[in-house]
Amino acid sequence: MKDTRIALVTGANKGIGLEIARQLAETGVFVLIGARDAARASAAVADLASRGLRAEAIPIDLNDSESITAAAEMIRSRHGRLDILVNNAGIVHAEDGPPTAASAGAARQIMETNFIGTLQVTQAMLPLLRLSPAGRIVNLSSSLGSLTVNGDPTSPYYSARLIGYNASKAALNMLTVQFAQELRGTNIVVNSVSPGYVKTDLTGHSGLLTAEEGARLPVKYALLGENAVSGRFVEASGETPW
Repeated sequence: MKDTRIALVTGANKGIGLEIARQLAETGVFVLIGARDAARASAAVADLASRGLRAEAIPIDLNDSESITAAAEMIRSRHGRLDILVNNAGIVHAEDGPPTAASAGAARQIMETNFIGTLQVTQAMLPLLRLSPAGRIVNLSSSLGSLTVNGDPTSPYYSARLIGYNASKAALNMLTVQFAQELRGTNIVVNSVSPGYVKTDLTGHSGLLTAEEGARLPVKYALLGENAVSGRFVEASGETPW
């Protein structure tokens, strides 16, 4: 697979992650299905295989440092490098809410997964991405992670006060900004992409977009060619304010 791009998509066993994996695979990318649940990951690989698409399951749990290290070593031994990292895995919590009422434990759990876990995964995969001629990191963010949007009374998201989730996506955006700055001048570009309000388990299937629609922009940024932009926060309508 010397000339085939290798992509790791975390949380790829269902929802938008699986759809991102499918769309990448349809372009000829060999996709690694990152998931905590081995059975679900295998089912996702089988689903893609039934469509004639190539994929492989990679056990990875954003709350388990050893599994992250093991996943990086598995990718190194089997593929030698990584070309695309899509940090899709993330959680919500029923006890999250406005800062006056949210459970601190829920906020901590969300931050540990959505931010700290993503940081650890990216750090572990960075040596493999450096071996790619064109490394691409896509962080799945949200308009809810925009401080500008959160502070704008005219925004449709103004009333969506989920202190744990919103703060985790704001932190993820900081990760994008700082990685982009640190990796400037290298072969790796990093962007935050908001897929929109997608009908998935994460949203209780109350979204406005299908998983297929929501996956298109993350896939576009995963496949950026020469002169790729880095350090951007984008949604389907254009640039999102930080």
